[in-house]
Amino acid sequence: LINNIAKAHGGYSVFTGVGERTREGNDLYHEMIQTGVIKLDGDSKAALVFGQMNEPPGARARVALTGLTIAEYFRDEEGQDVLLFIDNIFRFTQAGSEVSALLGRIPSAVGYQPTL
Repeated sequence: LINNIAKAHGGYSVFTGVGERTREGNDLYHEMIQTGVIKLDGDSKAALVFGQMNEPPGARARVALTGLTIAEYFRDEEGQDVLLFIDNIFRFTQAGSEVSALLGRIPSAVGYQPTL
């Protein structure tokens, strides 16, 4: 999908990996270079942001918002059409629950953090 957006449509893609494995992020990065979506000379059509699974829950929870901020920048400042791709929403909510528990907040009736 990111490849099609970059090549056929000419838009910009932001991939945000929440709780990804290091290997998965590395594989995606090299695949994007091979397909020409990421160009090492600086003319890329994608940005990759990762909060890997071995990082603290606060880092994993904030990486989705970081990706959103980057996407907003390309939309508002650069005038680009942007695809924001967040993988994995479950890990995002899980990290938020961990942060919420560390702060001593009482979870909702179904177990999610009260601010979700």
